[in-house]
Amino acid sequence: MQHSFDSDNLRNLLLTLTYDGKCFHGWQIQQNAYTVQEALQTALSKIIGDSFDVKGCSRTDSGVHANMYCVSLKTAHPIPCERLKAALNRWLPLSVAVTACSEADADFHARYSCKSKEYIYKIWNAQERNPFLEGYALHYRYPLDVEQLHRAAQAYVGLHDYTSFCTLDNREQGDMRRNVMGFSVTRDGNLVTMRVEADGFLYNMVRIMVGTLLRVAQGKIPADGISAIIEKKDRQFAGPTAPACGLYLNKVRY
Repeated sequence: MQHSFDSDNLRNLLLTLTYDGKCFHGWQIQQNAYTVQEALQTALSKIIGDSFDVKGCSRTDSGVHANMYCVSLKTAHPIPCERLKAALNRWLPLSVAVTACSEADADFHARYSCKSKEYIYKIWNAQERNPFLEGYALHYRYPLDVEQLHRAAQAYVGLHDYTSFCTLDNREQGDMRRNVMGFSVTRDGNLVTMRVEADGFLYNMVRIMVGTLLRVAQGKIPADGISAIIEKKDRQFAGPTAPACGLYLNKVRY
């Protein structure tokens, strides 16, 4: 679905969404799969016509959720922000909601103006499945020592080349360095949450970080071995890519 518009007198709006990724094949438009961007553009077409441009703050993969996802919308349509928010929530599928809409500076870009993003990864750590978390958390039935994992995860913090923690394809080229500002592992009953903030993320980076920590929990990677994996700059030394179901884009900071 392509949209064109006159570049004169454009408004630049910031839309904030939340969505259930279980229903979508990620954010970005694809030819043969239903995505969040397609759902949003279809709703926008019903409200303001086809003269607009949208830019998302991040690619998210199939099955990944978003507690906060930001979109910059350029349009000449005069609809007030509150009316646009209400209209979108009428036309969007129930798996997506617009939580805020505001005017933004002309040069604001949902992706390139971003200072940092925070992801969380949820693990249901119990022998029994939780049917209410099916598709929304990884079920991991073996013991997890969250204090050990939290200590091990501090090796991620700082500016590093994360080639070892990236699924390489044509989208990842050039500088593989990212600045990880924090990584925590906490427990609330049976729910273990891994939380990471960085200035940017490579393809599957968070899920590989999580998979590597689970290998630490299993004793297959030493608790102090993450720094060495980073230094190798080789994907084969890190753990597996954790399933998408537990991953949420949690916060976007500008």
